[in-house]
Amino acid sequence: MLLEEIPSLDLNEFNSGDPERKAKFVQDLGNAFNTIGFVAVKGHGLSDDFTKKLYQEVEQFFQSPDELKQAYEVPGIAGQRGYVGKGKETAKGFKVPDLKEFYHVGQKHQDDGDSVWSEYPENVFPKEYPDFETYTVGAYQTLENAGKSLLRAIALYLALPEDYFEDKVKNGNSILRAIHYFPIPNPDALPEGAVRAAAHGDINLITLLMGASAEGLEVLRMDGKWIPITALPDQVVVNVGDMLDRLTNHHLKSTIHRVVNPPREKMGTSRYSIPFFMHPRSEMDLTCLESCVSVENPKMYTDMSAGEFLTERLIELGLKK
Repeated sequence: MLLEEIPSLDLNEFNSGDPERKAKFVQDLGNAFNTIGFVAVKGHGLSDDFTKKLYQEVEQFFQSPDELKQAYEVPGIAGQRGYVGKGKETAKGFKVPDLKEFYHVGQKHQDDGDSVWSEYPENVFPKEYPDFETYTVGAYQTLENAGKSLLRAIALYLALPEDYFEDKVKNGNSILRAIHYFPIPNPDALPEGAVRAAAHGDINLITLLMGASAEGLEVLRMDGKWIPITALPDQVVVNVGDMLDRLTNHHLKSTIHRVVNPPREKMGTSRYSIPFFMHPRSEMDLTCLESCVSVENPKMYTDMSAGEFLTERLIELGLKK
């Protein structure tokens, strides 16, 4: 059955301690990822008040003059931390850059002897807006926790040990991305094919997207029809990324999605959205799980680590040379 809208789930069901409710959540999540590839989830731990303040901070930063924003652009790290300006990212297979600018926040470095810290650049935060760090780091940590619960459910759905992903995502290379799809005062001057975000699959294991500030997100259904995605204010939208697709040999499918330009009369308005891209540690092996390979479903992907795959994709996106 092809769905017209994305299913809604409550993460509290999974964490309830009730085996039946937990098992139903696992089944419902797996079914959603197999049919439409997206699910709307509440019970993620972000309060409405916190979310509102986070968006205020993000909007304040993006409405600043370009020279202030560009002071937080860090050369030589493929846009992995800090500000990434307009026209810097082009979706795989497209020639025209997306109509957006964004800001990346990664893991907060800890002094715990983990070798992984040497791989990650330090975060940078705009000193003009001291609360920007508080709210983006808070959102990062809350969504990382929600993501770990979702990965436990995914592990059970795949008949793996519940903690299968735990060590693989511990201090993982996840990114919180605050995006500003900037106003287009003159739509006629746009290069042909320029859209807010061209059709793409996410690189990571799973993505948790906080309610976007305006419509525009669409998902490509299995039959080739584009379906608009809207979530309630208290939900995050969760989808499968390419790394999980590779690991499960396309059993859990990375969902192609896009952000279309608004109707002409709304082109002069901003759109904000804040996805959390859940990445594992770079050494995670993405070799297809044996349980997902069969005569009917032969192995589709070459073996590689998460770090190798990320590098390949950053080059394709034009962020890394």
